Amino acid sequence: VQLQASGGGLVQPGASLRLSCVASGRTFSSYSMGWFRQAPGKEREFVAAFRAAGMTYYADSVKGRFTISRTNAKNAVYLQMNSLYPEDTAVYYCAVAPGTTLSSLLRSSKSYDYWGQGTLVTVSS
Repeated sequence: VQLQASGGGLVQPGASLRLSCVASGRTFSSYSMGWFRQAPGKEREFVAAFRAAGMTYYADSVKGRFTISRTNAKNAVYLQMNSLYPEDTAVYYCAVAPGTTLSSLLRSSKSYDYWGQGTLVTVSS
């Protein structure tokens, strides 16, 4: 199983980016998929998740600015990031969790079995 994340880059504050993550090795339509991020010197933190049943969840810090979506036909999950702040600077990771994972546990990185390699997002003027 492999997860390939892409779409990171250097942008100015207020700009937008769209991250993509494509999974291969199995079909993930029955799995939950999520995004986490890790800033320099900080622990990895939850950003957003798309539960297999269709519900989405967001960290308070990105709610209203980020949107997670998925295309099961392409085994892909996306993160549309708008109104980016310098504090959004981090390496962003996509991950996959079993479809039976409780929604309350999707915010924990321990719930995820597979991880992508990360893509760097830098927000700076």
